[in-house]
Amino acid sequence: MTAKLRSGALSLTESLVMGVAGSAPGFSIAVALASLIGTAGLLAPGALILFAIPMVGITVAYKGLGARMPNAGAGYEWASRLFGKPFGFASGWALLVASAVFTVTGSSPLGAAMLSFVDPGLASNVVLTTAIGAACFLIIGVVLMVGIGLTSKVQMIMSGIEIVILTVVLVAAAAHAILYGAVNPPSWQWLGLSYPPGTFSATALLVVFFYWGWDVTANLGEETTSEHDGAGTGGFVSVFVTAAYFVAFAVAALMLFSLKDAQGFSDNLVYHMAIEAGLGRSGALAASLAVILSSVATLETQMLQFSRTLFAMGRDGSMPRIFGIVHERTRTPINTMYLLLGVGVALMFLASFMSSISLILADSVKAIALQVCFYYGLAGLACAWLHRGMWRSHMGRFLFYAVYPLFSAVCLGGVAIYAFSTFDPLTRAVGLGGLLLGGLFFRPKGYSRGNVAVIASAET
Repeated sequence: MTAKLRSGALSLTESLVMGVAGSAPGFSIAVALASLIGTAGLLAPGALILFAIPMVGITVAYKGLGARMPNAGAGYEWASRLFGKPFGFASGWALLVASAVFTVTGSSPLGAAMLSFVDPGLASNVVLTTAIGAACFLIIGVVLMVGIGLTSKVQMIMSGIEIVILTVVLVAAAAHAILYGAVNPPSWQWLGLSYPPGTFSATALLVVFFYWGWDVTANLGEETTSEHDGAGTGGFVSVFVTAAYFVAFAVAALMLFSLKDAQGFSDNLVYHMAIEAGLGRSGALAASLAVILSSVATLETQMLQFSRTLFAMGRDGSMPRIFGIVHERTRTPINTMYLLLGVGVALMFLASFMSSISLILADSVKAIALQVCFYYGLAGLACAWLHRGMWRSHMGRFLFYAVYPLFSAVCLGGVAIYAFSTFDPLTRAVGLGGLLLGGLFFRPKGYSRGNVAVIASAET
């Protein structure tokens, strides 16, 4: 065993693909666009543009921090260095909780999409979809244990196929609207701010969930070629790629369906869009394939984020040091993967008792978005603090790396605080309770090395 990841394993292109896979266009559109339309109505496309503004500010923060301090812990490491260990631990813990909850959010739609190949009616069966999702989750975990090299190659292939299929669905939807007319003709009012009362914060949280995931590129900073620039650039560019697809599909969905119909397709909106656009059963199955590939890709990236963050925390002693070692041959933090697989299967077992897939998705998306707002906000504050003195020498860089990230952090913090007041008790318990649970594991002086060295020697 060793404590060093495989450096130079990822190129800038692979980092970019990882960022796109993390935000998962196919998955996010399939499972969250219906909820966004149900919340924001005709303002959904504008919401994806409006709330992308603070999100881009956070990508700027990750780019600025990653260039100065590339680290597998990313936000955990930056908050620790600039604000102290308690803030760093809180940032890392928030990511661990979000990634763990996402094992359910990501696996259930994966099971539903796979069942659509057999019988679309089975996609709403909670137990069956959860069981299939759990099996896929375990298989993905085994692939990740083999090493980052194989993972990146698989991601390149899956993401390429996904983007091609999504593009075909978009073209077919546009052609259908031109030939037969749009149910909701496009309007500049879709970019307005007249949100129904009480929906602004809920809309913002949904959009945060849409864009979340690109930051995996920062967690892979130690494994990326030109680590002082490559990882940050990949994450930054990937947000613009995914934003284009999110907005385009929001417009296409509104042109194809009424608001009532669109928000009812929470199981797999992409599948129903392909049917409505005239691609038939074969086209719909291809759309489901895109969702499957996207679900696998985003599960992989979240598992990578979990494993790399916990590895960095274990390496520093913020968490038990057994998590801070990697396998000598694969250079994978394998102990973190064992933990994630166990936690993930347990959470999916509990989710199987919920009444519907849409309820699972709605509650978990809110809880995840709260965690994401927290650790993204800390990263924005950290970047602003690191570059606070730049106004003396370079005002442009000061505005870009200090003012903009600070603005984004304040926006996310405000949204999270207000949205929390609107949550139901279960979502509050998962969202805030997940953060507070970290207090049980925090050690001001860190964890001792114990017998880690002995274990590492024995396992090699």
